[in-house]
Amino acid sequence: MSGVIIIKVIKISDINTAISYNTEKFISESEQHYRDELKSAAERILEKSGEHPIVLVSGPSGSGKTTSAKRVESILKQNGCNAYTISMDDYFLPDNCGVDFPLNDDGTVDLESPYRLDIPLLQKHLDMLHNEEPVDVPLFDFKTKNRSGSFKLHRKKGEVIILEGIHALNPLVTGNSRDYATCIYVSVRTRLENSEADRLHPRLIRLMRRLSRDKLFRGRDMRETFKMFKSVSRGEEANIMPHKHLADFDIDTFMPFEPSVYKWAIYDDIMNISKEMHGDFDFDMIAAFLKEIEPIEKSKIPADSLIREFVGE
Repeated sequence: MSGVIIIKVIKISDINTAISYNTEKFISESEQHYRDELKSAAERILEKSGEHPIVLVSGPSGSGKTTSAKRVESILKQNGCNAYTISMDDYFLPDNCGVDFPLNDDGTVDLESPYRLDIPLLQKHLDMLHNEEPVDVPLFDFKTKNRSGSFKLHRKKGEVIILEGIHALNPLVTGNSRDYATCIYVSVRTRLENSEADRLHPRLIRLMRRLSRDKLFRGRDMRETFKMFKSVSRGEEANIMPHKHLADFDIDTFMPFEPSVYKWAIYDDIMNISKEMHGDFDFDMIAAFLKEIEPIEKSKIPADSLIREFVGE
């Protein structure tokens, strides 16, 4: 079990000072801190890989767990350990499987529910991978909401399998796999503080990530993203947060420069809906914090930055 998780606090005034002094250095130091966290995670995985060849990576929506898992995989390979990352999303049950899925209050399928997954198959595959038996990992097509095929995966002695997904630490979903797994919780673990000494909850930094990603990649109206995130947050509180204490350690994916990039990416759009959205707590907090922070253009971010997951290439 992990120890007490320390929440860091960064003042917007300090971010603005760092930007004005040397933007490139500020970005570089932020990226290096994240790389150091990933390197430390890979070292701990290697230390335990003999008896714990499976790595379970959990985290809420917008936490950067997919990118983090892939980059840990890369570091392991650089250190001579073959590693493979699979996504829990590929174990979604097809729409035509005959199961009555849990619903949200508005009647839509609750995609945050663990019962949306093929739990028996996932648990069976984890046990088989631990025992060095070959498995056919399914592939899920979210456009058709059905499986689109599979690929063979056969873990050999000394190799590591990384499973990433929001329910990776939930014993209901991953069964007894914690007996042979290293467990990691990935999320934003830093709060921003503004000139009024108000502090922005990490979940709202993750919401900024979603707002940017939804605008740039999905053409989704911001009002819809705010509405959806309330449902997502309820699902996280019910299905993810109760299990984060099971992690062996956590990775803070917050980049001190990232709110400045969201200022560049979404602030004008935020202001365009301010009259309509004013009074919504999440909206008002994000608008207030983005107002104070200096912007950074996307072009200044390294091509391999985690933040590219949310603002694009």
